[in-house]
This record gives sequence, structure tokens and C-alpha cells, in this order.
Amino acid sequence: MTPRRSPPRRQLRAAARLYAIQALFQMEAQGSALDEVLEEFETWRIGAEIDGETWADADIALFRRLVTEAVSRQAAIDQMTDRALVAKWPINRIDPTLRALFRAAGAELLATDTPPRVVISEFVSTARDFFPEGREPAFVNAVLDHMAREARPEAFAGDGAKQ
Repeated sequence: MTPRRSPPRRQLRAAARLYAIQALFQMEAQGSALDEVLEEFETWRIGAEIDGETWADADIALFRRLVTEAVSRQAAIDQMTDRALVAKWPINRIDPTLRALFRAAGAELLATDTPPRVVISEFVSTARDFFPEGREPAFVNAVLDHMAREARPEAFAGDGAKQ
């Protein structure tokens, strides 16, 4: 039997982001508590085999950090997101999956040293997974670009025209 290889770090981090969005969505939809949803995902979803299908392994530390920071900084992240959205569309009026995505991305922008452009790229890629046929990935890109420039302006200092 060939031993199972661990996925590359990038894949583990991408899976952590996806699971964080799902966990935040679940918390909002079902009113689940933070500890409850962390335990559920870590015990029953991440890397688990369900009905003959193996769910992806993930960077557990990143997953926990994104979900925990999104919850603890939700008001600040939501305000930052609102400033990036069109005035007629505050965060409470957008799709709940996008709301969870913006909260997870906001947490990564505010609470990690991941380069902002990487955060944007990774979450736009995840938006494509959720919305393969829609315009949402372009919308996510625009909103996250605005959020990243607010959260980490130093990362965009050389961009000139976009400041």
C-alpha cells in the first residue's frame, strides 16, 4: 500500500479558506456557536471520508484563525465591506455565501501576514467555485481590492493611480 502524500501547502491553505467560508455561512444560517462549528468541521468534515468521498485536508491553524478572527472582528470587517459596496447594497443585502466569503477574506487581511494580492486571488478563485457561471468573481475581486487597500495600504504604495 502506498502511503498517502500530504497535499502541497497551497492546497491546504485553499481548502482552509473554503471550509472557513462554509463554517461562517453555517454559523449565520443555523445560529451555530463558534466552538461548535470548529469542532464539527475539524472532527467530521476536514479530511473526513463521507459516503465513500474523501473531503480535502486543510491547514487547520489557518481555518481556525480565519473563522475565529471573522467572528471576533465581524463588526469591523462588515463596516470595511460596506465601504467597498455600492451604497444601495449594504452587506446585509448580499448573498449569504458572499457575506461569509468577505468575512473570511477580511479576517485574513486583518489578522495574517498573507500578502493582500494573494488573499484577493485566492478568494476570487474560491468565488469561481461557488459561482462558476456568474459575475460574482468579478464583484468579489472589486470588493476585496477595495477592502485590501483599506486594510493594508502599504502593500499598494507603488500602485500610483489606484490610490
